[in-house]
Amino acid sequence: MQKVSLALLKRRGFPSTSRCTHSSFQYANLVVERNTKKQRLPSDPDKLGFGRYFSNHMIDIDWDVKEGWFPPKIRPFQNFSIHPAAKALHYAQQIFEGLKAYYGVDGKIRVFRPELNMERMRRTARRATLPDFNTREALLLIDELIRVDADMVPKTDQASLYIRPMMFATDQNLGIGESSQVKWACFTAITGSYFNYDRGIRLLADPEMVRSWKGGVGQYKMGCNYAPTIFVGKMAAMHGCDQAMWLSGEDRLVTEAGAMNLFMLWTNEENELELITPPTDSGLLLPGITRQTVLELAREWDLMKVSETNFTMSQLVRAVREKRVHEFFVSGTAANVGPVSEILYCDKEREIMEKLHIPTMSSNMQFHKRLHSTLSDIHYGRIEKKEWQRIVEL
Repeated sequence: MQKVSLALLKRRGFPSTSRCTHSSFQYANLVVERNTKKQRLPSDPDKLGFGRYFSNHMIDIDWDVKEGWFPPKIRPFQNFSIHPAAKALHYAQQIFEGLKAYYGVDGKIRVFRPELNMERMRRTARRATLPDFNTREALLLIDELIRVDADMVPKTDQASLYIRPMMFATDQNLGIGESSQVKWACFTAITGSYFNYDRGIRLLADPEMVRSWKGGVGQYKMGCNYAPTIFVGKMAAMHGCDQAMWLSGEDRLVTEAGAMNLFMLWTNEENELELITPPTDSGLLLPGITRQTVLELAREWDLMKVSETNFTMSQLVRAVREKRVHEFFVSGTAANVGPVSEILYCDKEREIMEKLHIPTMSSNMQFHKRLHSTLSDIHYGRIEKKEWQRIVEL
């Protein structure tokens, strides 16, 4: 491996250790500016929706290739001032995360497994050639943001405080390359339920629409992954569906649903009761925190075989016809665990649209409901699982 001298790095504009004292922003340097105006929220949690009502403050941190990380600020929630040539606006050099804080039955505010979100964000930052930061420092800042806006955390188990950390390139240069200036920010939104689960979720499976591919960035939480899915979401809605179910390759591997991971509870070809979900090592799908939690709970309960294994659309169709599919559900931070009741499959080979009825809602096991209620109990402190609950001390 070729060695590059420190002098050469300096000439190329990389920061020296004398100018960049920290490889991460530091909570100890935080400056807080309080907002004098307060957000008004609807009193009915059912009217909150998702991501429409924002809190009063935000975290704002700048980074420069020569100076490193500037002191973090918590300031009133407001618009950014951004140069028209900022790389984030042209080349989608932007990443984000999503996690939640919950007001517990004991009056404590809990954030669910936030260290996993920060580690995933750092992996995504490396892939997007954005600067690294320290997980602990980021969590301390998010704790403080929640403390400042503690009165915005809904005091009901029908809503939560959604937390959106983000990082994007602000370099004022149209050249395609690493950005010499970056912003790390975080704001929160008061959110209600993401789906109406009473009838189950309907999915559109069209093999011509692809979300990710091997060697791509499907495993990272980048903004560029989401823009192309909006059109497909509109197509799904036109067919009476809630989301698209993404298929991959000539084998039509089942991968994800919308921006969520998915699971199937079935009796497999070996006549075993099995909970199956696609593996993340292919790079085709996002390694979700809720997905990981569902797997850990299912293995802890030991009620069935639990597998991270690929399965194809043809296997799914055959299993539905043979009545071997018991439940099909999605998982995600926004959705928690949501039942799938129907899949509309565009079978191009037979030139038909086949409607697959999934008996999730009428399943005798109701495994998805147990997962959903257990996760909710952990979120709101009815079940104590300290390794998954970060308590924000007020």
